[in-house]
Amino acid sequence: MDSSISQHADENLWGGGDQKPLNASYGKLMMWFFIVSDALTFSAFLAAYGFSRFKFIETWPIADEVFTHVPFFHGNFPMYYVAFMTFVLIMSSVTMVLAVDAGHSMDKKKVVLYMLLTIIGGAIFVGSQAWEWATFIKGDYGALETKGGRILQFVDINTGERVALADLAVEDPSETAVYHSSSQGVWFESGEKPTTYSLEEVTNGFMANEAVTIRTERLNEEGEKTVLSRDEAIAKLSDAVRVVEGANLIRNEYGSRLFADFFFFITGFHGFHVFSGVMINIIIFFNVLIGTYEKRGHYEMVEKVGLYWHFVDLVWVFVFTFFYLV
Repeated sequence: MDSSISQHADENLWGGGDQKPLNASYGKLMMWFFIVSDALTFSAFLAAYGFSRFKFIETWPIADEVFTHVPFFHGNFPMYYVAFMTFVLIMSSVTMVLAVDAGHSMDKKKVVLYMLLTIIGGAIFVGSQAWEWATFIKGDYGALETKGGRILQFVDINTGERVALADLAVEDPSETAVYHSSSQGVWFESGEKPTTYSLEEVTNGFMANEAVTIRTERLNEEGEKTVLSRDEAIAKLSDAVRVVEGANLIRNEYGSRLFADFFFFITGFHGFHVFSGVMINIIIFFNVLIGTYEKRGHYEMVEKVGLYWHFVDLVWVFVFTFFYLV
């Protein structure tokens, strides 16, 4: 009798059965495992970014001078659009909370509404990030690169504002780059893509404009880029070897090329997560519409995708803080 009771107790202890660790279903528990592992990945990326920035702090671009664009507006609006993107993503997390809460109440109409708002918010964020990438790649003012890979930017001596190559260079018609077009049919096949202005055109324009000087990528004691005197700028110009327009994995007109590498990798990795979340939300949204979860008697799937969405939002808060603000 005692042995049968002991055997029954062992079965309850080790047999599994209907026991739920942390009172969570298998699917929800697996989502938590994925979130923890993904959080470690993002932590490693941000830690690598932090170490690299600390090592090259004197030449690291200033975010307020890089992310200054707003769609359909011309001017200098530092961090405005990035702040807007962050607000939209956080609000999409709020609508996701409301969708989960409506699911607990088995309110299908509200789940549909709040899921739709979440999808719209995520789509706006992904589209905004794509626009920000395109703007970053295209560049704004242009710069020169020295033999040692340092960036030289042009500024107005009187105001200290950046001067674009388009406002500085003296064009030489014989050196104008010809790109592929339907009318001319010229293909670019190998080597580096030709820049809009040659080094000689930029140099000639600089020498002819005495109101312009050079700003290096190195920070001074005030935390600002070092502005050279006119004579120092002329001497420094002799070290320039190429024109740089925009940013990519090799060149970066804003400063250290590592900045561009981390920007593309970290924001791209996070953007992929948001895009995946939007696609998953769309699938769940249509399942809600056709009544799949009402037939199951619960909206746990909405709650599980909500956990992922909150994680993506939380990661962006850290990316926004360390990459754009600090």
